[in-house]
Amino acid sequence: MRFTFLLLSVGIGLAQPAQDSITEAIPEIVVTGQFEPQSVKKSVFNVRVISSKDIKQLAANNLSDVLNQYLNINIRPDSQTGRSTVSLLGLDGQYFKVLMDNVPMVSDNGLGNNIDLTQINLDQVERIEIIEGSMGVTHGANAVSGILNVITKKNATNRWEISATLQEETVGNEYSWFKRGRHIQGIQLSHKLNDNWFISAGANRNDFTGFRGEYRGEDHAVNDSRRGYSQLPKEQLNTQAAVRYSKDDFRLFYRFEFLTETIDFYNRTVSFEPNPPFGDLIFANDERYLTNRFYQHLNATGSLGRIGYNVSVSHQKQERDQEDFRYNLTSHNESNNNRYTDQSSEIFYSTGTFSKFFKSEVFDLQLGYEAVNNKGFSVVEGENQNAKEVSANIGNIDFFASAEYKFTSDFSVRPGFRYSFQDRFDNQYAASLSLRQLFKRGFEARATLGRSYRTPNFEELYMEFIIPSHYYIGNANLIPETGISYEVNLRKNSAWKDFNLTNSFTASFVDIADKIYMALLELGPPRKYQYININEYRVYNFSTTNQLRYKELSISAGASLIGISQVIDSGEAKSDDAYLPTFNFNASVSYEVKKWQSVFAVYYKYNGKQREFVESSDENMRPVYKTSVISPFSWIDASVTKTFFDKRLEASLGARNVLDITDVRRSMPNAGTAHPSNGSVLLGYGRSYFLKLKYNLYF
Repeated sequence: MRFTFLLLSVGIGLAQPAQDSITEAIPEIVVTGQFEPQSVKKSVFNVRVISSKDIKQLAANNLSDVLNQYLNINIRPDSQTGRSTVSLLGLDGQYFKVLMDNVPMVSDNGLGNNIDLTQINLDQVERIEIIEGSMGVTHGANAVSGILNVITKKNATNRWEISATLQEETVGNEYSWFKRGRHIQGIQLSHKLNDNWFISAGANRNDFTGFRGEYRGEDHAVNDSRRGYSQLPKEQLNTQAAVRYSKDDFRLFYRFEFLTETIDFYNRTVSFEPNPPFGDLIFANDERYLTNRFYQHLNATGSLGRIGYNVSVSHQKQERDQEDFRYNLTSHNESNNNRYTDQSSEIFYSTGTFSKFFKSEVFDLQLGYEAVNNKGFSVVEGENQNAKEVSANIGNIDFFASAEYKFTSDFSVRPGFRYSFQDRFDNQYAASLSLRQLFKRGFEARATLGRSYRTPNFEELYMEFIIPSHYYIGNANLIPETGISYEVNLRKNSAWKDFNLTNSFTASFVDIADKIYMALLELGPPRKYQYININEYRVYNFSTTNQLRYKELSISAGASLIGISQVIDSGEAKSDDAYLPTFNFNASVSYEVKKWQSVFAVYYKYNGKQREFVESSDENMRPVYKTSVISPFSWIDASVTKTFFDKRLEASLGARNVLDITDVRRSMPNAGTAHPSNGSVLLGYGRSYFLKLKYNLYF
């Protein structure tokens, strides 16, 4: 009770002046979670928007670039795989669903979850909509903590629009033309054939040459564990095309994307092999990860008589190959190359909604379905280090219904229910109840109660990693997790002449049962770990977001206080249920100088101290759970954007990570003692500078 009262006191105290640091004045129309596109004021959900203006000012090329500044979200790069994934409210990417135009995106081992954010290109993005909290009724499995919907461009102002982009960026203090740094090139083309037809196409190349940091790169030939990179080199080529046809109330839209990605992993260990009479052969056993992602989506909206429909069909496939080879550090060539598919997911997906069943201004009903077939594949390392292939189909067919009743023009209620027929787990259901009340003088209130579920992913079901010193396995008998969430949002919009002020306060609670955890089952040796349903997880969140606009000046500020309680009970050890708090703050300032055709912007985010329970040992070497602490850190991005030649040329100059953060300290409890040891958590590659040039041709 004392902790809850503290959270409430701080949240109310912060709720007086602000809006999210990366949210400009919310656009008039939103689509995520709606029966049809409508103003955010009419939405029963608390929708937050990242605008194209914010994307431009951050010179963001992918989702990872822009979400670093979002309140309650943390981005975690992985130095071993090259991926960057997201966590929201302390829950990782398995609980947060990423969609493009309302269709969940494929990843290496799932659909919509654990997406590598660096693989989502933003060149053709109109805006990004985010809803926190349970969205299981409208978006199905794994939308427990929230959803993110990338809305792509589907029209153009001019008959022809052609743009070419060149972006150069340092990686920390590392840069040279072609060989070091980050090099981005892109071209986009769109054409309105007539009032009915629109087509677009584009390509983007993102060459990230890696961040060495304390390491010495691929050609380091001394066996001192300093070979390689702190963050792995990665090259991406993303191509896309879209066609849109619209006439009267009918619209047909098709989008195609193809991504290729190459990530190079350089072994820290340098080996020597006698090679007389030429001296020792110096080499390393390296790896290369090659990803291909194929995405296509066909959407049709319109009406059959009175009934409106919105139907999507999608086929997606993502395949990640691994290539093992020997790299000769003397001759700088490769040998013994062996390439094989390591992971893949192939998705056949369809969803549809039907509404406007009644001629009524106060009542509407929406019926919908979702069908998913996920063909998964993975290579696992079984006993005696023998690789074996695992493949399985995981699918579901869902039906859902939502109704919205407007008791008055200011008060509406929206209940919803989904039932999911699962082919591998017990059937699941999701339910929600949302309310919206508009008051006089710009006050708005929203409340949502929701139940969602998360199904185990392919790795949790089938992984194996068994060697003499380690034993980690999946569990085909896992059951889905269930999550109950509560959210209340209060908003106030004020306007005086040239001033516009928006204040928002949100209180939410998420309670997850049967949470899946890699738990210690046997002391060994070796210690044996397996995924099991043993975990309880609860999150309190009190946050405020605020924004002030005065003429060309925009100031935003937001804060949140999160408390996480996690009970881990494997039978061998059990954590307590204490709430571990984290405080976050973000702010931004942007100012447009119309005379100079320039915009100056600064974004700031403070990530408070994070605590979590980790496995350790007591003085008798029995397993116990102790607290690990990740130190607080701050993140600042700044930019100047200027247009030339009647907005034909756009130039952005700026700096990311101004405070030069690479990693932060993490205290880890030592076995058999209360004194912690120190490790680190990788966050970035230090302060970097960018210059982005974009040339637009309109006719």
